Amino acid sequence: MDTPEVVTLGETMHLLLAEYGVALRRAGTFRSSIAGAETNVAVGLSRLGHRTRWLSRVGADPSGAAVLALLRADGVDVSAVEVDPAGFTGLLMRDCHASRAIDVQYHRAGSAASALSADYVRRTGLSGARLVHVTGITAMLSESAREAVLEFMELAHREGALVSFDPNVRHKLGSPERWRDTVGPLLAHADLIFTGTDELELVTGHTDGATLLDGRARVVVVKHPDKSAEAITREGRWRQETLARTVLDPVGAGDALTSGYLSAWLRGASSEDALRAGAVSAALVVGTVTDVEGLPDSAEQERALRSLTGDHETVAR
Repeated sequence: MDTPEVVTLGETMHLLLAEYGVALRRAGTFRSSIAGAETNVAVGLSRLGHRTRWLSRVGADPSGAAVLALLRADGVDVSAVEVDPAGFTGLLMRDCHASRAIDVQYHRAGSAASALSADYVRRTGLSGARLVHVTGITAMLSESAREAVLEFMELAHREGALVSFDPNVRHKLGSPERWRDTVGPLLAHADLIFTGTDELELVTGHTDGATLLDGRARVVVVKHPDKSAEAITREGRWRQETLARTVLDPVGAGDALTSGYLSAWLRGASSEDALRAGAVSAALVVGTVTDVEGLPDSAEQERALRSLTGDHETVAR
């Protein structure tokens, strides 16, 4: 593969998604896919025309093979992924519903990805990437994974790449105090930050993303409870209402917003236009099931933008 434009680091699990609308404990049919915040962003960027590489570890098992095959099919470079002959690939099972709480069950403790290390990051390197992306989930997997995330960020600084970071709080991975202590300090290393208002308050104690602009960050994108999003820079603030018209599965919306925003930003778009592009990707993802099924390519994104803003007929004939 050519020099990657974006490199991501993190765990991706084999996803077993229950049949739509059926509670996890009653489901008899499951759909196979993948689940991982960093690979959601990598797939989203790849479909939008960017060269992306994913760094991680998987087990030498059918789940690991499935993860790698699905990412290769979407053009994500997985050549640097380590396959652990003694490890296993994490598994995530969940149900899917638009209007009630979603049950999620993880089988990831001690997975191959939890053994990510700073040494692995140094050995694989960034190969000249412009941007790296990682989330707090990876840092919470283990102490060695936290060190890998910190090395990933510091390597980006040394090589002139920008760092995109999303706290992406998952309460099943640790207490609020552990999230604050482990993930909070990582925000100081990020150039672009994507966070929900609740995550922001948990890891920083603040509710206004503008406070993060006092440090290294140049862009803070905040996702609000009403599903709107706001881009905050030193030059101003822009708010974008949700463009979703139909919601089947809300999981993956945040990562879709991130990939849409980053794609436009990498092409030099304004914060306002990048935020709109992110909202389009998020709207398409929540209208489908799984984290990645609805992620658009460039033509789909443009057509959806015209349709969702009322500037074009909704059926492409």
